[in-house]
Amino acid sequence: MATASALDKSVPEKLAPPLDATAEQPPLFDGTTKLYTCYTCPFAQRVWITRNFKGLQDEIKLVPLILQNRPAWYPEKVYPPNKVPSLEHNGKITGESLDLIKYLESNFEGPSLLPKDPAKKEFAEELFSYTDKFNGTVYTAFKGDLAKEAGPAFDYLENALHKFDDGPFFLGKEFSLVDIAYIPFVERLNIFLLEVFKYDIAAGRQKLAAWIEEVNKIEAYKQTKTDPKELVEFYKKRFLA
Repeated sequence: MATASALDKSVPEKLAPPLDATAEQPPLFDGTTKLYTCYTCPFAQRVWITRNFKGLQDEIKLVPLILQNRPAWYPEKVYPPNKVPSLEHNGKITGESLDLIKYLESNFEGPSLLPKDPAKKEFAEELFSYTDKFNGTVYTAFKGDLAKEAGPAFDYLENALHKFDDGPFFLGKEFSLVDIAYIPFVERLNIFLLEVFKYDIAAGRQKLAAWIEEVNKIEAYKQTKTDPKELVEFYKKRFLA
């Protein structure tokens, strides 16, 4: 059985500087597939990890934006919802991170990130549908009783990781889009909650701790991680000010 790290097709990549309001717009619909992104956005990170793991660095060009000072041409000419991520492919622009990771899986070559097993497919959809509730539960708990209010969301992940015992990931041995859907948020929460609230999300949750450790071995993910100090400061300003 090949490990997730062995299947990982990512290659080292020099990242372009992000574009601000003064930047010129890259050519639109010139035949280049582009991922409009932000290096620090967890939603965009989902698609970035998927791109990397499938070995699409040469096929899908990153167009990073500074969201706090984004170019006017982005909502006016590229993606009117004015959010990232969005993907320019085959003459159209599409968005929404969960839709886009599934789109990359269906429309591009590279290692498969969804299982063939029907039971695992069904569980994957259940976990995809929980992502918004997970984020909403935890992020709204910052100003309440954190352990009491956010604890059940982390318990849900811990219990989900017990579902299949053939590997460390949500769907067992296969690193999948489900892991990619959750890790950008768990990454941030793990750092922020420990630093600011002294709340260890992995304490008493062995499966969750092992999952975080395993995902951190995957190069496609490691290339997308946010600097912890910057992350903590950003979250303090956004959620605790």
